[in-house]
Amino acid sequence: MKIVIQAVLWILSIFFSYQIYDSVSGPIRFNKTKNERYALVINRLKDIRKAQIAHKDVKGVYANNFDSLVKFIDEGIFTLIEKRDSSYMEYDKTYRIDMLREVIVIDTLGFASVKDSLFGESTVYQEMMNVPIEGVEAQFELKSQVIDKNGYKVPVFEVRVAKDIVLFDQDKDLLKQENELISVDGVNGNAIILGSLSEVSTNGNWPTIFDAQ
Repeated sequence: MKIVIQAVLWILSIFFSYQIYDSVSGPIRFNKTKNERYALVINRLKDIRKAQIAHKDVKGVYANNFDSLVKFIDEGIFTLIEKRDSSYMEYDKTYRIDMLREVIVIDTLGFASVKDSLFGESTVYQEMMNVPIEGVEAQFELKSQVIDKNGYKVPVFEVRVAKDIVLFDQDKDLLKQENELISVDGVNGNAIILGSLSEVSTNGNWPTIFDAQ
């Protein structure tokens, strides 16, 4: 009987030791996985931002779907220009004298491929719509529109992916806490987001530490 009790106590001791260990190591493992996956997602969002900014520079608006954005990278052309200050004398009928006029002269220097300029020989842009997490078959949500800001029509765009997708196989309780996160050094909210549909911004909702990676 004594041996049985000792065996039960030994099993219980192991069980509770594991529970304590898991309560400490679980969040550590979660944060390690989270940071690794967030870095992958954010690096891809940076590629999307680079492509979207180029799209707006050439076409005046942001792409509203990935098919259009990829096609633009494949076929788009940058016009290379040089701006320089210049001036000339012009007769002013009001003052009846020659007056100096200052202007900006724009010279076209040539043209360059968007693909070569942004990505060189890499074809990574062809997969930029896909969330780059092993085991995940999902795409980023991409939207664009033109909003009114102080009487001006301004193009904006937003790309997002839910944290539930990025951390699909992680502890549900820890994932719930992550979705409710409000912190100056974390990714706030339940999604990783680039840009905004209500503000003029091409920033992401991640801390600057990820921009240095």
